[in-house]
Amino acid sequence: MTSISRRSLLGRAGLLAGAGVAGGVLAGCSTATPPPPQVVAFRGAHQAGVDTAAQDRLAFAAFDVVPGSSRADLVALLTTWTAAAEAMAAGQPVPGNNDDQNSPPADTGEAFDLAPGNLTVTVGFGPGLFDGRFGLAGRKPAELAVLPTLPGDTLDPTISGGDLAIQACSEDPQVAFHAVRNLARLGRGTVVTRWTQLGFGRTSSTSTAQATPRNLMGFKDGTRNLKVEDPAAMNRSVWIAPGDVPGGASWLAGGSFLVSRRIRMILETWDRDVLSDQENVFGRSKSAGAPLSGGDEFTPPDFTKTLATGLPAIPLDAHMRLAAPENNNGTAILRRSYSFTDGVDPTTGMLDAGLFFIAFMRSPTQFTTLQTQLGSHDALNEYIRHTSSALFACPPGVAPGNAGDYWGRALLEG
Repeated sequence: MTSISRRSLLGRAGLLAGAGVAGGVLAGCSTATPPPPQVVAFRGAHQAGVDTAAQDRLAFAAFDVVPGSSRADLVALLTTWTAAAEAMAAGQPVPGNNDDQNSPPADTGEAFDLAPGNLTVTVGFGPGLFDGRFGLAGRKPAELAVLPTLPGDTLDPTISGGDLAIQACSEDPQVAFHAVRNLARLGRGTVVTRWTQLGFGRTSSTSTAQATPRNLMGFKDGTRNLKVEDPAAMNRSVWIAPGDVPGGASWLAGGSFLVSRRIRMILETWDRDVLSDQENVFGRSKSAGAPLSGGDEFTPPDFTKTLATGLPAIPLDAHMRLAAPENNNGTAILRRSYSFTDGVDPTTGMLDAGLFFIAFMRSPTQFTTLQTQLGSHDALNEYIRHTSSALFACPPGVAPGNAGDYWGRALLEG
């Protein structure tokens, strides 16, 4: 089996078996036997959390490396993080002494009685990691740079960028939070948390086994998203090929670029709009999710169809038309986004809520191509604001059977 199909199968099996999993810390298991329910394999050709069926909860954090840290400090950090993430993904405590009454325990403990809920932990490296502090400038991928200013950006620099990123996803919000909390704690002295984001509901279907979820505007989201069971599409649009990263950047082959964007929705304005306008903005019916050109949710849209008035059935500025691969030279990305709510904006009294957009792709130009189109013409722009932006290079997975391997080893030791 390929790593794609294996992780997809594990994700589906975990969801089906989750109701029958008893509480308590899951015991470790032999690599010769199938993993327990709700466990996604940590090791493989690619990092888990990309080609894994999207879980329902997210904890995301970006970190900056503390001034004065060395390359050896980075190696120690990533070695420690890898071991801790692998244990937590298996439903085990963070390695270390958890019984000594005279010292802080190695694990903070809030996930002791919880199944891992298909926990995946994915790491990414930001452009700043290659600025010369650690002797990595010659190993920087050419495309790893701060994203250009895009139409409609109203970015807050305090919640953008970062040297390192952690994406933790699980069916259980406490498990995802536990993963990020413990990695942040283990990193103290080498990294400092720059910003974080919690997501409470997936807004993309990434597997053929998943129903299409709805975003906070009430529309089905991700109907035409890439599916992890399609290896040809994943190789074409998500996984970085060796020829994409020649020379010193060859460590990234088998990895992927991660783009994150915090997109605030102006829900109070949206909620006052009439249904026909809402449907024209997306290009789909709100109840069934069918394209306005007809059919059901999964009917391919007909962008040539016109109404009796002569107008396009799917408006020219509809979100789905502008984002469609047919209208972007085949450009596609794997979206793995989540809804968020961060309370109320104290200056306006309006909800601070929306979409925390995450997407994986073979090249950042895939995103900038799409967002330039959307930011310039999308009818949805009246109701959204992009407030945060970041780009990270996610290395390939940790090699099975190699106890000394860790996230980014080929970068730091190659």
